[in-house]
Amino acid sequence: MSTTQSRPQASDTEIAGDQAVKETLEDYTLRFAPRSYRRWTPMVVATTALGGIAYMADFSIGAGIGLAHGTGNALVAIAVAAVVIFVTGFPLAYYGARYNIDLDLITRGSGFGYYGSVLTSIIFASFTFIFFALEGSIMAQGLRLGLGLPLWLGYLVSTLMVIPLVIYGMKALSKLQVWTTPVWLLLMVGPLVYLIATDPGTVDRFLSYAGTDGDGGIGTAPVLLGAGVCLSLIAQIGEQIDYLRFMPPKTAKNRRTWWTAVVMAGPGWVVLGALKQGIGVFLAVYILAKVGPAAATEPIQQFRGAFDAMMPSWLVIPLAVALVVISQIKINVTNAYSGSLAWTNSFTRVTRHYPGRMVFVLVNLGFALALMEADMFSFLNSILGFYSNCAIAWVVTVATDIGVNKYLLKLSPLQPEFRRGMLYAVNPVGVVAFVAASGLSIAMYFHLLGDTLQPYSPVAAAAIAFVLTPLTAVATKGRYYLRRTDDGIDEPLLDADGNPSAVTFDCHVCRQSYERPDVTACVAHDAVVCSLCLSTDKTGAHVLPAAV
Repeated sequence: MSTTQSRPQASDTEIAGDQAVKETLEDYTLRFAPRSYRRWTPMVVATTALGGIAYMADFSIGAGIGLAHGTGNALVAIAVAAVVIFVTGFPLAYYGARYNIDLDLITRGSGFGYYGSVLTSIIFASFTFIFFALEGSIMAQGLRLGLGLPLWLGYLVSTLMVIPLVIYGMKALSKLQVWTTPVWLLLMVGPLVYLIATDPGTVDRFLSYAGTDGDGGIGTAPVLLGAGVCLSLIAQIGEQIDYLRFMPPKTAKNRRTWWTAVVMAGPGWVVLGALKQGIGVFLAVYILAKVGPAAATEPIQQFRGAFDAMMPSWLVIPLAVALVVISQIKINVTNAYSGSLAWTNSFTRVTRHYPGRMVFVLVNLGFALALMEADMFSFLNSILGFYSNCAIAWVVTVATDIGVNKYLLKLSPLQPEFRRGMLYAVNPVGVVAFVAASGLSIAMYFHLLGDTLQPYSPVAAAAIAFVLTPLTAVATKGRYYLRRTDDGIDEPLLDADGNPSAVTFDCHVCRQSYERPDVTACVAHDAVVCSLCLSTDKTGAHVLPAAV
């Protein structure tokens, strides 16, 4: 098949699809990110991705666990969660960076099917607005302290200010994250270093803190309860992949820097995240006597207390507010961006209509604002503990499909597939494992299976997903992964280095040029059609039939 196709007269449906396609070309919403767009070096992509984890929620999460269960239990819980997040995040980050697709597109071909992954898209979208609301609440606390704004107005300001920034895609976000990261790191690490250097006794008080519910010892139940809250962040790998999909091709020349960037900005995000949670425990214990347990979990109060020990009083609040605002902007542009992609992806597949990503930027922000106005910060750990069960079940299912079903059992296709027509609508492998793992673990979390098992709900979510994913693949013999193996185009999907091919084809529906992984043959024409036009094809006229 030639790489240039004829361009017939466009129908009304094709014109609508053409408008949708043009809007997605800034950030490649819903589709493969082509090599022609991926002009950043591995380290620029990594820096941009790590800039998205500048959130202050880690300080609150760590503080909440530490104050309740003591420093020892908190640190062990943080470490346990970090190991789980790193191990499960690695295969997902690799697939996103290697094949230049986001986590939803990975999920489709890794056990869930074309429509089955809508479930997990909604889970991920929920993650983004929950954490947007959390960060917005933290910023509103800072604005109240620094400017005297009432919380309701601070919530509104923190929501509206990200809209101009998130309109644009990777180009704008990469500049924002790269330029603000050094300032953020200095403001975050500086006070901690100063306190430890000038008052070593703070370390002793931190390590000996027993917590309101503990006796200073380390126990299984408090560790697992704390780890469950930390594991709510497991879905953060989805936001990391939203950046990692723009990695350049891996070659012999850039192999070392490519792998360094993928590990550092993929699963490696949790190293910095765990460090921030530990700092949150430290700062909460440091200011506890001054502000009380309720305020000690607020990052603005934590850094106000830290800055107060090292600089003139007139500079303390401005610097604390600056840190909170910079952090909130850095993470919430990512939350709004990634959430809009997830909502748009789900809506487009279900309705076969692309409404524009900005519609779902506003939807996501609306959900977040409602949570803030409902004072979600006051019951933070309960929300995160519940949510973590769903997030763990999803991420462990996909990671297990990649690591076990693809590489060990050889039942799942090694090369990811996401295009309509190539996948079954629903694959029971991922859907069964996810529904069973999340359902049973949520039942445990709400004490429906007894009080004794309640702390073990995150362990159950991970264990059930890990076991059921390969068992279901074996039971179904891998039958429901691919609806067909031939996409009707002779050109190979991968080049000689194993990277997605950069050979371009013209979509005969929207008349745009796309690289090889983003197109299939059209069943009705001697031409090709791109993945988004397939998604918005209401009649199925362009979709390849199932293989006989």
